[in-house]
Amino acid sequence: MKNHWIVLACCLSLPALAETEHPLLPGYAAQARLENPAFAGFSAERGQALYVAEEQRADKTMSCTTCHTADPRKAGKTPAHRKVEPLAPVANPERFSDAQKVEKWFRRNCDDVFARECTAQEKGDFITWISGLQ
Repeated sequence: MKNHWIVLACCLSLPALAETEHPLLPGYAAQARLENPAFAGFSAERGQALYVAEEQRADKTMSCTTCHTADPRKAGKTPAHRKVEPLAPVANPERFSDAQKVEKWFRRNCDDVFARECTAQEKGDFITWISGLQ
């Protein structure tokens, strides 16, 4: 009988061990399905690749790391030398907590780095990666 209680206790604690999904991801997933019916989920690997992807802009190489550094848990600096608070939610819990701000900054930064708007899948991939950093 004692073993049954151990099994029950383990089973009841499993949901607590499950990884929680970032609250913005369901919306991006729905949008990604509209953009691409073959959408099969977000990828932290693709999110990290987006972060380090380099593009040529006005005779200089740009990437997210240009302002946010190679380690998004650290503060960065804009080309105008303004301080940029850490991008990773683990270092700056306010990041990726307000949907309007997230969209505003994706719009600006994707345009600055990639000269286009990021797709819903790219946004979801990025949030999946950045919110998983410890």
